[in-house]
Amino acid sequence: MADIANRYAENVTGKFFVDNQCIDCDLCRETAPNNFTRNDDGGFSFVYKQPENPDEENQCKEAMEGCPVEAIGNNGG
Repeated sequence: MADIANRYAENVTGKFFVDNQCIDCDLCRETAPNNFTRNDDGGFSFVYKQPENPDEENQCKEAMEGCPVEAIGNNGG
């Protein structure tokens, strides 16, 4: 389970976030490319845009559910 206390600072404010458990597997970036991107220097993904419509919301939820290390969180914000 992702921990908001360990979220990457690069995440934009909002309900979805990526924490420091990320292994840079690319699943979230493939599943929700409008919302997740990669920090090339650090080798991890982060949320660069919170979902703005139901499709993006569903893609973010799918990415969260599919994350192999549970590094994506939803704080409900």
